[in-house]
Amino acid sequence: MTSGATTPTPGPDSPDLSTELLELARATAEEAAALVGAGRSTAAEQVDTKSSPVDVVTAVDTASEALIVRRLLEARPGDGVLGEEGAAHEGTSGVRWVVDPIDGTVNFLYGLPAYAISIAAQVEGRTEVGVVLNVATGEQFTAVRGRGAWLTAPGAAATQLHGSAPASLEQTLVATGFGYRAEQRRLQGAVVAQLLPEVRDIRRVGCASLDLCAAAAGRVDAYYELDLKPWDHAAGALVAEEAGLVVTGTAGRPFAEPMAVAAAPQVAGALVELLERLHADR
Repeated sequence: MTSGATTPTPGPDSPDLSTELLELARATAEEAAALVGAGRSTAAEQVDTKSSPVDVVTAVDTASEALIVRRLLEARPGDGVLGEEGAAHEGTSGVRWVVDPIDGTVNFLYGLPAYAISIAAQVEGRTEVGVVLNVATGEQFTAVRGRGAWLTAPGAAATQLHGSAPASLEQTLVATGFGYRAEQRRLQGAVVAQLLPEVRDIRRVGCASLDLCAAAAGRVDAYYELDLKPWDHAAGALVAEEAGLVVTGTAGRPFAEPMAVAAAPQVAGALVELLERLHADR
C-alpha cells in the first residue's frame, strides 16, 4: 500500500463496502504483522504495565497501533478508530475500525506462537468485517457478515470454517482466558476447577481473538471468558459467528457483557447453563 494514498470512501450502504473494508483490513494486518515480527527479538527492552503488574504493553504494541491507524485513515479519512493502546478517532462515514495491535502481548514477549493482529470494521455500530492474523504462524482468519468465515494458511488454499460438532458437553474441549487482577483470577480459577470435571478438558492459549478463531476452526469446541474489551473480540467473534457457532452472553445478556461465550450449537445451551450456575455460586 502506498503511503499517503487515498481512495474514494463508499457510504455505508454501498454494495462494495464490505469487500473494500476486508481488503484494507487484510493489507493493513499483513503490514502490521511484518512490523511486529521484526520487533519480537527486542520486545522485552521496552515494556510498561497498564491495569496490573502482569498487564503489559510494549513499544511494539504502540508502534503497531500507530501504523494500523495511519494506514486505515490514509485510505479512508472519514472513518472512526478505536484501539487498545489509546487510538480514539471519531469518524463521519458510519464506519469504525476496532483494533488490537498485538492481542496476546505476553505470548509475544515470551515467544509463544499465539499473538495476533486483530482488525474489525463496524458499519453503523455492527461488525461487518473481521481479520485476525496470527503473526507467529501466518494463519489469517477472515469473515464478512453473511459470507462465511475463512482460514488462509501460508502455502495453502483458503478453507471455509464450520466449527465442530461435539456429541455432548462431557466431550467438549473448552478454551478460556483470565483477567489481570489477582482477585479476578482467583474467582475465575475457582470456576474452572468446577467446570473441568464437566467437560473433556480446558485450554488456555492467552489470546482471545485466536481462541475465538480456534473455535471457528473446530480446534476447540467452545470458548468463554469474562470482561473482554471490544478490541479483544470484535474481529474474532464475527469469525466465530460466521463459522456457525452460537455467540452469546449469559443470563440473557449480550455477548461480552460481561461474559463472552462462543460454542458449537450442539452444546451451547448446556455450556451457558453450566456457566450461569457456576458464576452464581461465586
